[in-house]
This record gives sequence, structure tokens and C-alpha cells, in this order.
Amino acid sequence: MKFIIRKATPEDVPAIFQLIEELALYEKAPQEVINTPEKMLVEGFGENPAYECLVAELETNKVIGISLYYYRYSTWKGKSIYLEDLIVTEKYRGIGAGKALFERTAKECEVQNLPLFTWQVLDWNTPSINFYKKYGAKLDGEWINGKLTLEQIQKI
Repeated sequence: MKFIIRKATPEDVPAIFQLIEELALYEKAPQEVINTPEKMLVEGFGENPAYECLVAELETNKVIGISLYYYRYSTWKGKSIYLEDLIVTEKYRGIGAGKALFERTAKECEVQNLPLFTWQVLDWNTPSINFYKKYGAKLDGEWINGKLTLEQIQKI
């Protein structure tokens, strides 16, 4: 099956959001998605984009996967890319789209001479863990993730 990898456009947002909802179901957390396609359109394609996105698209113009990433800053390493989500719809897994999206995103680091490409993977997601291990990725169990919700922030 043939597909291409390209930069996402505003017209891709509904398909991108659909893949995000599919991922939330896979991760058993659909209730956690409070984002909307409307917000994603503004926040990704507005005046100050918060993220960039690559899509895997079939010859039929159907988006089957995404790599959604943004730039972060490491005080030790400098500017780097953080891969927020790598998603390929279940029906099209195994055709190489995930590999192509991941490698193209990594290539963005190389092209921009960025020293670091990071992401997270759930500890129970064995297929993804095995995928990343094929690249020799260091999967670090040492760091603990922290977060506060808006509701918690408002109490500070």
C-alpha cells in the first residue's frame, strides 16, 4: 500500500483529531480529551503555532497517521523536538507508515542540527516500546512525570 509523508495543513485537522480520539480509546482514557478541532486549528496553524504535524496519507487522500511534535528547550542540550504523539490508525498498522513518520520527524532534528529527540511511551504499550527499541532508543525509567491540571493551578 502506497502512502506519502507530508506536512499537515489546516484541512487535515479533522482527520488529525479523529486519530487523537482513536489513540485516547487505545490508551483507555477517552474522557481525558478536552481539546477540540477548533482549538487545534488555531493552536497549530494560527499566528504562533504550538505544534507541528506530519501526516501519512494514502493515494486516496486519506490521512492514516500523524506525528505531532513541538519544540522544547533543554537547559543542558538546547532546542530539541518533543514527539507528543505518533499515531497510525489500527487498520493501517504494519505497512510502514509509523516507521516513516518517526524517521521523518527524527530527520527534522538532523536538518535543524538539534541535539535531542524525545518522547514518552506508556509502560504497558509493548508494541510501541519494541518499535522504539529497534532504533536503539534509551527508554528511561528514572524520571517521574509531573503535571497539574487547570483546576489544580487555579487553587494555587
